[in-house]
Amino acid sequence: MDYCPHTNDDITQMQAAIGISSIDELFADIPKKFRLKRMLDIPAALSEQQTITAMSDLARKNKLPQLTLTGAGAYSHFIPAVVGHIIGRAEFYTAYTPYQAEISQGIMQAIYEYQTMIAHLTGTEIANASMYDGASAMAEAAVLCAKMSNRTKIIVARSVHPEYRQVLNTYSWANGYAVVEIAYAASGQIDLNALQNQLDDHVAAVLVQSPNFFGVIEDIAPIADVVHKKGVLLVVGFTDATSLGILQPAGASGADFVVGEGQSFGNPLNYGGPYLGVFAAREKFLRRIPGRLVGATLDKNGQRGFVLTLQTREQHIRREKATSNICSNEALCALAAGVYLAALGKNLKKLAALNVYKTQYLKNKLMRLSGWHEVFAAPVYNEFVLRCPNARQVNEKLQAAGIIGGYELHKDYPELKNTILFCVTEMISKEGMDKVVMILK
Repeated sequence: MDYCPHTNDDITQMQAAIGISSIDELFADIPKKFRLKRMLDIPAALSEQQTITAMSDLARKNKLPQLTLTGAGAYSHFIPAVVGHIIGRAEFYTAYTPYQAEISQGIMQAIYEYQTMIAHLTGTEIANASMYDGASAMAEAAVLCAKMSNRTKIIVARSVHPEYRQVLNTYSWANGYAVVEIAYAASGQIDLNALQNQLDDHVAAVLVQSPNFFGVIEDIAPIADVVHKKGVLLVVGFTDATSLGILQPAGASGADFVVGEGQSFGNPLNYGGPYLGVFAAREKFLRRIPGRLVGATLDKNGQRGFVLTLQTREQHIRREKATSNICSNEALCALAAGVYLAALGKNLKKLAALNVYKTQYLKNKLMRLSGWHEVFAAPVYNEFVLRCPNARQVNEKLQAAGIIGGYELHKDYPELKNTILFCVTEMISKEGMDKVVMILK
């Protein structure tokens, strides 16, 4: 709404209505000695044209990076223009959670298509209509496993994103569950022997991430075999969704739940949010998963239509039967992901392969520098860890050249001193990577 100042007549009418003769009477409770007795020294208002000029001058002072080598859960990927065009349409952009769902056929279909694509990519039968972010999706899956099995222990790989583990700890603490972390092996993958030693009748779920926080790809099938033999459920997460375009789906390798961050699918970095929580599962967990599910059906005339098939929010069913109290559906972020995936189609595999090729190129170049060494030998996706002579100096050098460097791992893994987690996506050119190497030579 445009700002509409009150006229003198408006003010007089309002004063008469509330029984005062001047506006000063509204501040009678404030001692006079504390009241301002002069006009505030505020600059005169600017016109629209002057405001745009002033803001543009300020914007030019920003020092935008030439490129960024930081991933660690937030990834810079190219977003086709069609994504912004579609999600900017008024019928999508202004629409909230559909309560009279069947009237909102366009939104219903968009959510249904999103669910279908996510189920295909994760190798599962069902996917919900999105969650807040990858961290809350993983924590929700862990708590759900504990509630279904009536067990009280949750095992999580230490190679899972540190912030995801923090959220998991908060959820578990609130529900009275114990969390046990499993170390990573020399390869950077989960230590399978250590995992086996921790599995007992109290464990409800095992949580791993692939690619994990080090960019290392986990071998899901052996983990699933070990976990399922003990009657435990397996939750597999991810932080860069584009990896789903090239890796064997975790669901096809035995995961019961596949959760993660969908920001890479058409959603910008945007200073940390809003992001997109992906939650997919086996069909047998249909009535237990949080959020909502959209289904396809036929109407009385035999025409295809979409319905809100399942709602497990406490607003829709009895509170004690609700499986989640998520109060907002991230429909716009999910729509962006759906448009992005529809635009790329099978080219998602080519995009993922491009990320792998570029990652290997920069990794091999940096490893030729004096004092630089590979930390984990296992296969990686678009992130990798290298040990260097001085991690802080490396990032300072890059920053001086207008480049955001990698993520220094000692902040979360004290044992990994002078190690840097680098990320490479399709946004970084060969010339850009060569420049990074020249700076650090």
